[in-house]
Amino acid sequence: MKFHLVDRIESIEPGKRIVTTKALSLAEEYLADHFPAFPVLPGVLMLEAMVQSAAWLVRIEQDFGRSIVVLRTARNVKYTSFVQPGGSLRCEVDAVSIGDDSAAFKGRGVVGDVQAVSARMELRCFNLRDRQASLAEADESIVAELRRRFSLIGGPAALERAAAEATG
Repeated sequence: MKFHLVDRIESIEPGKRIVTTKALSLAEEYLADHFPAFPVLPGVLMLEAMVQSAAWLVRIEQDFGRSIVVLRTARNVKYTSFVQPGGSLRCEVDAVSIGDDSAAFKGRGVVGDVQAVSARMELRCFNLRDRQASLAEADESIVAELRRRFSLIGGPAALERAAAEATG
């Protein structure tokens, strides 16, 4: 099962920065095991929320030109607080570079005014058809679903706000 850890895109500066939120509810299935007496968002999922946020910035910059954007490396990952049910993780991710097949970011996740996680991340971007031509349809299907999800989490509205702010 894949976890979608970006509930809302708050703001976007295309090619530069994205701010997203992940609201944590007690209904999240992984909380039953992590930890039953003290449920918190697992650290790896805090990092994944930042990776997914960064991936949206890559997709915008590449006009959804790659179907797959995945974590290549995570460095200097520091966990300093928890995200408990009822709380929200706000991911603030800044682009260091975005290329055709890779991108680098620095990010942090905060709960209220408290930093919960920070990291430097490098992502890899590709299409399945680059490895196997018969997978071109899969790329198209994935990109269509990503565009749908982008709309659901407020991406187009965030882009419109960014454009309005840029034109002053």
